[in-house]
Amino acid sequence: MSKVLLSFLEFLKLPVLVKKILSVLVAIVVGVMPSFFFTSEKAANKYLLTGDDTFSYSAGEKWTAGFGSSVLTPADVTGDSYYIAGYYTNNPAKGVMDDMYARALYLDDNTGRGGVVLCAVDCIGLSRSDINAIRKIVIDSKSIPNLKSINIAATHSHEAVDTQGLWGKDFYTSGRNNNFMENLRQKTANAIIKAYHSRRNGTLKVGNIETVGMQEDVRTPVDYNKNLTRIRFVPNDGTTQTILVNYACHAELMGKNNSLVSADFPAYLGREIALKTGGVQNPDGTVSGGANYLFFNGAIGGMISSKQIMDVYNNPDFDCIAFAKQYGKELGDIAMSINEEETVSPVINIKTKPIVVPVDNVMLILARFLGVLNNDITRNGKGASASIYSEVSYLELGNGQVGMFLIPGELFPELESGNFLPAAEAGMGFNANYKVLSSLKNCHYQFVVGLANDELGYIIPDNDFVLHEWLPYINIETDSFGREHYEEVDSAGPATAGIILDAMNSLITSVK
Repeated sequence: MSKVLLSFLEFLKLPVLVKKILSVLVAIVVGVMPSFFFTSEKAANKYLLTGDDTFSYSAGEKWTAGFGSSVLTPADVTGDSYYIAGYYTNNPAKGVMDDMYARALYLDDNTGRGGVVLCAVDCIGLSRSDINAIRKIVIDSKSIPNLKSINIAATHSHEAVDTQGLWGKDFYTSGRNNNFMENLRQKTANAIIKAYHSRRNGTLKVGNIETVGMQEDVRTPVDYNKNLTRIRFVPNDGTTQTILVNYACHAELMGKNNSLVSADFPAYLGREIALKTGGVQNPDGTVSGGANYLFFNGAIGGMISSKQIMDVYNNPDFDCIAFAKQYGKELGDIAMSINEEETVSPVINIKTKPIVVPVDNVMLILARFLGVLNNDITRNGKGASASIYSEVSYLELGNGQVGMFLIPGELFPELESGNFLPAAEAGMGFNANYKVLSSLKNCHYQFVVGLANDELGYIIPDNDFVLHEWLPYINIETDSFGREHYEEVDSAGPATAGIILDAMNSLITSVK
């Protein structure tokens, strides 16, 4: 909506009326939704494995781990029924740059307390409803005994087939292809089961390195985790090692004009790791052999992307595809340059806590009503508003060695670090008051796994959560400092950050 029109409508004193109309619209939509739109708490958490009631640091004799993967790219990808997710609607896929994968790691410390699955899916994001559908397949198969936790995170590729529904032909039509989603759920479950059946005994090692000049933060405060963390499982029998990489960067480097399916830079990060561990490049650019790998994104809200991201966004002459490939290669080089590693003692602890997040965003409510989104939701109180069922998890390896905060969305890094804007510089004019993630634990290697077990959008500190006065979540607001607040449009609401951090604090306190 143009600024001139907005100013005219404000002159007519319509803002208050429009806000009331939007509130009534949400109440009507939530009120008239048939019961099948809503999920009971029991059903939402039926396939949630909550992990350990208390944490134990008595080590097992050895690590056991396995890796499994499945190609997710549909064979008929050019059939006009698949849309590229991440930038704009109505961008049908026209080919394949590289395949989408589900990659799974099964990990057990042999203490008898159960194994854990960590799975990375090359996509923009997955709702918890889809996560639970995958869990159901795995659990019902009874293929993995004594399994205490299944965790699935999206790499957040902006070039993959739409898995959320927001990038279809238009804003009111889902971009999700039902057959593709059914196959994705089954193939991801298959990758998890394969991981269990390929397990070996071995050693787990961890190391990290601070990257220089690789990231950019396009929203104040400029704050992000520069560390690339590598966890490496080395089998005792000399078979293929598995490498897990965690790094904070939006996978959006091929740009808004791309119509080719791709996992974006994580695909080329993985290829470089494979090449540096004995893999051989094939004529088509794929790599045979080398290490297995998984990529998990970090705290990328607010908004953490790559160097030269403004060229990706705005320069029509910039070669985005070449840049994405080179960026992935550089990160692969960095990951494999880590020389100092710490051997992780065979201890794995994990705890998951379900949460309920109120949805203030009128557009998300409408998208759920239209079937664009498929989140598990519930009515609040007398039915005038709705909330989403979600979850948080904390996973620890070794005795205070590796700590992972599994967060259901795109966390603003200051909610991890505590480096908030002061009241005088914040959009809302007050100080943030949170118990941030870095204060909850003090492991030697500690990081966020973003978009884990759900995608709630951006998770924003409340002191800088600025909405348009009377078109909240519809029009992007500019604050008194001249800064645009785009991320709020793609968020559930200002209470989300507090709910997640409070739940994580409660969870960690409960297992001590």
